[in-house]
Amino acid sequence: MMGIVYIVGAGPGDVDLITVKGVKCIQKADIILYDRLINKELLEYAKPGAELIYSGKLPGFHAKKQETINHLLVKHAQKGKIVTRLKGGDPFVFGRGGEEAQVLAEHGISFEIVPGITSGIAAPAYAGIPVTHRDYSSSFAVVTGHMKAGKDDTIRWKNLAQGVDTLAIYMGVGNLPYICEQLINGGRAGNTPVALVHWGTTERQQTVTGTLTTIVEIAKKSEIKNPSMIIVGEVVKLRKEIQWFEQTSVTQQLAYV
Repeated sequence: MMGIVYIVGAGPGDVDLITVKGVKCIQKADIILYDRLINKELLEYAKPGAELIYSGKLPGFHAKKQETINHLLVKHAQKGKIVTRLKGGDPFVFGRGGEEAQVLAEHGISFEIVPGITSGIAAPAYAGIPVTHRDYSSSFAVVTGHMKAGKDDTIRWKNLAQGVDTLAIYMGVGNLPYICEQLINGGRAGNTPVALVHWGTTERQQTVTGTLTTIVEIAKKSEIKNPSMIIVGEVVKLRKEIQWFEQTSVTQQLAYV
């Protein structure tokens, strides 16, 4: 008898931000393949005897290649197992959930997608930055800041610079100088506010702010690394009024521009 695969978004890091359905999928799973950025406390919902398989990925180093993950999903489902693929954020927002669903469909395996709260909305929210606001932003876009290895940059930075109020850029800290340069060259003002939210929604959250012309140096001095969200737009100004989650340290205050 064929099993089933649940491709589940675990949310952005705060253990309480997973959906009720996501928790149920963890609880009934025989096999759980989980990513690096999920909150490990979620694995405590697993039933006794469930097999936990780490499938995390670091930039430049993958504990398991995507092909291997695909193979494991198929193999265990074909054995009649209930498999939960637990991903940080939302599986269909830069989570490769679509690719995994394609593989399952090709093999005739039943699957369900369980959406999760994506970091591009949750991290700025926890930093006091709404991605939309009637006075500042009527549009936002989620953008990858990390290009596929061996591929040219196909992102239309000029269109984003001129056509979208708020940008939520994933996996972009390593390319931050390039991203800022492309946005400025595309017509975005150099004094456009920018925030970097490191480990958003977790107790390790740290936020620094600057502008397109200053944020690279600020990030370097603050030693901001991945995982971090980059938020570009006038909405970043609202952080000074409505930040609520972090206990702002003196160091962070000095990072404000």
